Amino acid sequence: MKTTPTLLSAVALAAALSCAPALAQNKFVLKLAHSDSADMTTSRKAVMSDVFAKEVKARSGGRIDVQVFGAGALGGEKDLVEGVKNGVIQAGLASGVMANFFPSAMVTDLPYLFPNDEVADKVMDGPFGQKLSADFQAATGMHNLCFGEVGFRHFSTGKTPVHSPKDLKGLKIRVQETPLYVTEMKALGAQPTPIAFPETYTALQTGVVDGQENPLPTFIFAKFYEVQKNVTLDGHNYGIDWFVLSDKFYKSLPADLQKVVTDSARVACSAERKANRTFTANGTKILAEKGVTVYTPTAAEMAEFRAAAQPPVVEFLKTKVDPKLIDSIQAAVKQAEGSK
Repeated sequence: MKTTPTLLSAVALAAALSCAPALAQNKFVLKLAHSDSADMTTSRKAVMSDVFAKEVKARSGGRIDVQVFGAGALGGEKDLVEGVKNGVIQAGLASGVMANFFPSAMVTDLPYLFPNDEVADKVMDGPFGQKLSADFQAATGMHNLCFGEVGFRHFSTGKTPVHSPKDLKGLKIRVQETPLYVTEMKALGAQPTPIAFPETYTALQTGVVDGQENPLPTFIFAKFYEVQKNVTLDGHNYGIDWFVLSDKFYKSLPADLQKVVTDSARVACSAERKANRTFTANGTKILAEKGVTVYTPTAAEMAEFRAAAQPPVVEFLKTKVDPKLIDSIQAAVKQAEGSK
């Protein structure tokens, strides 16, 4: 495996702070890394990390020292997961890169899969999510402690309001450089245009692309409202944060501290979801203040979006994951929708 200089230097720094996982007898250091901002007023991962560190300290009586490295201090998401896999970082928070390590992670990106937060929580916290985590551990040797939330992705455009797929026809939409998103945008009639995130604002400003798609907190943080005046709350994809843990570190802990880590992670994931939903709710108010027109599609329009996007992406996913996995998550969603 090729380890980046950033990861090597950052791990060396972390090692200087703690030469080994155990500081003393029955005392352990857990380095938790993420690539988001360390500002808890805007970053869901900062909130998640802070809650986890405090929960672990309280539940372990100080026997585990959680050291948080945010803002990409130990590298990007791919670096972090590789570090966890190789045992040089104890834990990391990641989302979009997970399919590089575990292709089945793509199944949650099926467009228009989850109708709302509540259903997403039930599916990812229930038997389907538990099995996905177990399969992840079997395939990679890493643990997934819980599923957090990136949130629902929505469209924004500069001039053309989007109410249904026909409004996307021919529009250049900035997307992440992933085959699934490219397939999805083509199915909706748009022209998918992969552009690195730091270059997106300028691309929108200069008209290189007509629009983009992201969760509302990202839209606000990047100040896209300065160059995009239409937002469509279609929630075409739901992003998930994975909380990955080194198996080497997990096995080094006594049973009681293993439980402390897993229980604390669940509390932290719940806190991240709550924070992200607060950021999203506040985001709609901010958009109104910034003069952005926010549109919520009707049930009929949502059905049009779903009918256009889902079948092509399902066919694409069948070439990447076990088709039974697709059936399983769709069945889990249906069951969650029917439960109270």
